[in-house]
Amino acid sequence: MKKLIILSAIAFITTTGFAQMNQPDQTKPKTEKKEVPAKPAKYECPMHADIKSDVPGKCSKCGMNLVAVKTFVCPMHKDVTSNVQGKCPKCGMDLVEKKS
Repeated sequence: MKKLIILSAIAFITTTGFAQMNQPDQTKPKTEKKEVPAKPAKYECPMHADIKSDVPGKCSKCGMNLVAVKTFVCPMHKDVTSNVQGKCPKCGMDLVEKKS
């Protein structure tokens, strides 16, 4: 009976010890990570929208010249952007071309 109690105590201590190792440290202050928005590509292939680049060049699939991507933004809501001309979903204003 003593062996059973001792083995149970050892199993309990070992299990809780490993469980504590997997918990995040609550004593350290948390540092907030600022989320940096992805920088949109400036050029893309007119035939293959998945081919994008920050510099002018040629498409790796078809060899066509990459063309400048136009970005449209709402004059009232700078966070509303699109790569096609249209209307702002928040206020209904026409999106205007963003100047680089």
